[in-house]
Amino acid sequence: MEIAVIVSALAGGMFIFWLIALYNRLVKARNQLREGWSGIDVQLKRRHDLIPALVDCVKGYQAHEQELLEEVVRDRNVAQAATEAGEVGSAERALGKDLVRIVALVEQYPELKADEAFLRLMEDLVDIEDYLQYARRFYNGSVRDLNNVVESFPANLVAGGFGFKVAKFFEVDSIRERLPPDLAKVLKRG
Repeated sequence: MEIAVIVSALAGGMFIFWLIALYNRLVKARNQLREGWSGIDVQLKRRHDLIPALVDCVKGYQAHEQELLEEVVRDRNVAQAATEAGEVGSAERALGKDLVRIVALVEQYPELKADEAFLRLMEDLVDIEDYLQYARRFYNGSVRDLNNVVESFPANLVAGGFGFKVAKFFEVDSIRERLPPDLAKVLKRG
């Protein structure tokens, strides 16, 4: 009888130790995910802050591009208001397409390509896109790690009980990949 009590106590202790270790693993994965999102958020805010200056720079060259500029500002506001990864990703894709359209104006207006302020803004945009890509990779890796734990058996039983949920990946198109070739050459020279 005494041995059964000892075995039961050891089994119960091992189960509690396993439960604590699993909970701590879930918390670590969730905190890493939050850190990853913070990195993305910082870069998106930098991008959002750059847009008004870019719009003003382009606005000074051609007034008949007003519709595009208004659309960029509208999409920027939507992107700033988005909060969830899927919602932010969708809003940022729309904003990215608008930014590519602004960059494409360089092809139509060579004097814009020679404008120092515009070139500086484009260099800043390329830098932000690079940092955003790194932040997105870190975040998506964190999503993968959390989802692996949350969806694995028997961890999924514990995760659900403590309110841990599957996270969404953050997908956005890279603006840098869609820069017009002439502008990419100009930026590489700088």
